[in-house]
Amino acid sequence: MKFFRCSLLASTLLAASSLATTALAAGAADSITVVDPYVRQAPPGAPATGAFMVIRNSGSKEIKVIKADNPASKLTELHTHLNEGGMMKMRQVANIPVAAGGEAVLKPGGLHVMLIDLKTQLKDGDTVPITLSFDDGSSKKIDVPVKNPMAGGMPMKPDMPMHKH
Repeated sequence: MKFFRCSLLASTLLAASSLATTALAAGAADSITVVDPYVRQAPPGAPATGAFMVIRNSGSKEIKVIKADNPASKLTELHTHLNEGGMMKMRQVANIPVAAGGEAVLKPGGLHVMLIDLKTQLKDGDTVPITLSFDDGSSKKIDVPVKNPMAGGMPMKPDMPMHKH
């Protein structure tokens, strides 16, 4: 009987611990909504491309995207474009902050998720699952459609030139 009580207590503690871990893992991800995501279809033979989206934070604390992963490329990095001496250069960033009650806009010529060393050619209409990881340990998986920039329908503004990644 003593073994049964210890076993029952251990099971109860394990279940409570699991629930606490699940609640913690949800964390920041529960406050995040991703709007209009897309991966730009790369030209044939191109080794990399970018993913763009608007990340909205409905929470009361700033959240930082610290990592992105996807199965379509060997490497995934958070990037931005910087003007260095009149030249636009792409640079990796440690995180992408999303202000409390605000949003981070990932767009061509600015912040974006870089898919490097593509495993296969991505085609218009394909879907790439991307997992965004946040500074509190939570994460959010989104299914991102691949769009051909030449087919139209992609969000572009005159001040957002097309960059090959």
